[in-house]
Amino acid sequence: MCLGVPGKVIEINYESSPVMGKVDFGGIKREVCLEYVPDVKVGDYVIVHVGFAISKLNEEEAQSVFRYLEEMDKLTEQLGGDL
Repeated sequence: MCLGVPGKVIEINYESSPVMGKVDFGGIKREVCLEYVPDVKVGDYVIVHVGFAISKLNEEEAQSVFRYLEEMDKLTEQLGGDL
């Protein structure tokens, strides 16, 4: 199963090749390749898969995914981690 995770672009380095940037995943910041989303701007949300931003999404969609992931985490805790 492949999983793309939403994050907020907080920095873009146009000097690097490929274009790289920092993305905030709920407090965890990682360097991500932004080459596949050339129109991305600081403040945009992107879906990241294995270190590559593969698409943009709006803030409402990103918040919806964050809520879903929180619910999954709560469910896992209730089931004792057997999910």
